[in-house]
Amino acid sequence: MSLFQPIGQKRLTNVAVVRLKRAGCRFEVACYKNKCLEWRAGVEKDLDEVLQTTQVYENVSKGLFAKPKNLKKAFGTEDMEAVCVIMLTKGELQVSDKERAKKFEELFHVIATTIVEKCVNPETGRPYPVGVVERAMRAAHFNADPNRSAKQQAMELVPKLAESFPLARAPMRLRLVVQAGEFDVLAERAGALGEASGKASAVERVERSGNEGGAVIIKCDPAVFAEADALCRSLGGKEGGGARVEVVDLAVHAEGGAEGLGLGGGGGDLAAALVGQLGLGAAGAGAGGSTAPEAARAAAPRPGLTCNSC
Repeated sequence: MSLFQPIGQKRLTNVAVVRLKRAGCRFEVACYKNKCLEWRAGVEKDLDEVLQTTQVYENVSKGLFAKPKNLKKAFGTEDMEAVCVIMLTKGELQVSDKERAKKFEELFHVIATTIVEKCVNPETGRPYPVGVVERAMRAAHFNADPNRSAKQQAMELVPKLAESFPLARAPMRLRLVVQAGEFDVLAERAGALGEASGKASAVERVERSGNEGGAVIIKCDPAVFAEADALCRSLGGKEGGGARVEVVDLAVHAEGGAEGLGLGGGGGDLAAALVGQLGLGAAGAGAGGSTAPEAARAAAPRPGLTCNSC
């Protein structure tokens, strides 16, 4: 039985650890975090650039080496490099608490930014500031999932946020192009797109090009894109016939930038409504300006507290 002494240990510090449990045993390898991510993305091919050492451990922090019989049992081989390749591919990369918290914070911000880019206030057509959306997300107790894309989580979160304050997907601007023979049909049916689902589109401009056909510019909900594409395909025939859908703007925002927070133009009223609905400003409202009855009571003389020297 070997003695557990410092001379028999190889301690590694400031490393990223990849851990894998197999056949009832735990195995770890010490690697560089960024290089490990590049290895999994297929960018890095040199194993020596990824690993700090090709030694397989039972516990990296304690410097305990994995036993050869356990490697044979779990991986069918005692070749350290072959085992390291398997672990880098299938193992779990361990990160520190601060790194994990920073990753969640960045993902949270990306989700909020995605909502700002793709959504607007339906009453004004203008987007909200990122800070307002982030506060609303925290008020809704939203937790980001690192294993899912930011866009997918943002689109699933929009209906939940819409329950607290006015929020809707920003409309798209599309250009529907067809040949001359089908242009009149397109101009007639373009304005009716989305009526069945309650998301009617609006025709903004009609561009006629004589005998070459023309185009119709519409503003519609993103859910209407598939219907618009199907309409153009049907008018273009099996061969397409030059009919197509062009995306002019992915998200149409009203001019004036983001919704102001007390910057005039009704922005202060909107901000106050949001704060009240989200329950974010109760303390601030108590500390702010007082109402007229409260000011009158404060200004009135109080008996027994007069000062002769004043």
